[in-house]
Amino acid sequence: QALTMLEQRTQDLRTAEMVAMQSIPMIKTMAFSNMNLVRKINSAFIVTLPVFKQALAQAIMLKRQRIQAEASNIDNYLEQRVQILQNVVGLVDRAIDLDKDVMKAVAALRSGVNINDQNRNAVSQQVDTAFGRLFPQVEAYPELKAHDAIADAMQQNSYLQREITAARTVYNSRVTQWNTDIFSWPTKMIVAARQGYTTRIPFTASAQVREAARAKFF
Repeated sequence: QALTMLEQRTQDLRTAEMVAMQSIPMIKTMAFSNMNLVRKINSAFIVTLPVFKQALAQAIMLKRQRIQAEASNIDNYLEQRVQILQNVVGLVDRAIDLDKDVMKAVAALRSGVNINDQNRNAVSQQVDTAFGRLFPQVEAYPELKAHDAIADAMQQNSYLQREITAARTVYNSRVTQWNTDIFSWPTKMIVAARQGYTTRIPFTASAQVREAARAKFF
């Protein structure tokens, strides 16, 4: 009985050995496949991930350039309004006694102003306030109101106000998207942090513009 059990055990071990030997090629194939998988994962980290980061950084930079382009348009319109304000004041200064606040605003703008993200809203407010005080004074004098250069300047100002309103809508839309993107975790937020990008200030309409958005001076 013991001999029979020993022989049976020996046979079981030989069968197990045969099965193990037959499994060796399959195990080697699995090991090779695992090595390929590891190599592909490493390749993804070494090649694919940096390419993805670069593409993301370029996308964010492109959005930044678009915002800068829209801001440049607004600044250009504002600078033209400043020039018109100075020209009108120069034309009517000797004819009527201008509001002191208008003269102060013109003097401050005449000294030179570099419009940027930090002072754009303040400059716009200053120009709107000056025009808001200047126009009623001009309208009170029919001979000035009929002056071709002044009438043309007023029309140009109205046109620039409309252009600024349209540009403001596009600019603020891009700024809103930008402020959302740079806080999108994890990829965009990481790229923005490394590049030192921060939120941007929307360009708001002044109280004078909001109140007289549809008004016509002539």
